[in-house]
Amino acid sequence: MLLETLLTLALVATCAVPAAAAPASDTFDTTAGPLTVTFIGHGSLRFDFAGKTIYVDPFGKVGDYSAMPPADLVLLTHEHGDHLDPDALAKITGPDTPILLTGACLEKLGRGTVLENGQTTERLGITIAAVPAYNLRHKRDTGDPFHPKGRGNGYVLTFGGTTVYVAGDTEDIPEMAAVAGVDVAFLPMNLPYTMTPEMAAHAARLVRPTVLYPYHYGETDPKQLVSLLAGDGIEVRIRDLR
Repeated sequence: MLLETLLTLALVATCAVPAAAAPASDTFDTTAGPLTVTFIGHGSLRFDFAGKTIYVDPFGKVGDYSAMPPADLVLLTHEHGDHLDPDALAKITGPDTPILLTGACLEKLGRGTVLENGQTTERLGITIAAVPAYNLRHKRDTGDPFHPKGRGNGYVLTFGGTTVYVAGDTEDIPEMAAVAGVDVAFLPMNLPYTMTPEMAAHAARLVRPTVLYPYHYGETDPKQLVSLLAGDGIEVRIRDLR
């Protein structure tokens, strides 16, 4: 009886522990079926499309990757530790999982395929273009930009005719005008590394997405961006992407 009681108490205690909340997601209709975007946190995103799972910048401090589906493809924007996390990668990738990354990421990770600014490839039926991501104004005490030009990537992904721009760590650079008219955009908004709300609003007007998600926003209040873009015809959606 004592053993049975202990087992029962243990079972009750186990069941009483609440499960970790799953990250929120939105789904978009494309010409090739639904695209589900999961907001893992910070700069970490997941795209589920046509039976495949694509991760961007998996970071273990904002998500339990051991509980997530394995990756069919991973995109890394740059080599900083909150974007290139080997421990998180190990939980969702195997030795043959394709990883698209920058040259600096390859030096740090030791595997993957480099996609330079301006290059385009196709994987899993998805067109992926690497675009510039860098700082013009915000710099370290040494005078060096937090993100030098040519070192990091943003990505434009085309899912069945629906375009998604993941800007990476960047400011409102002139090259953003080249991706104008995307369907969905993720723009970073935290200081001193990326953009102020005013800079993000300028970037949004360059990119002109239908739906805009501020992401990687740290302690910045994303509602400021909503106010700045009021009347611009851009739907700003706030998700937990601190």
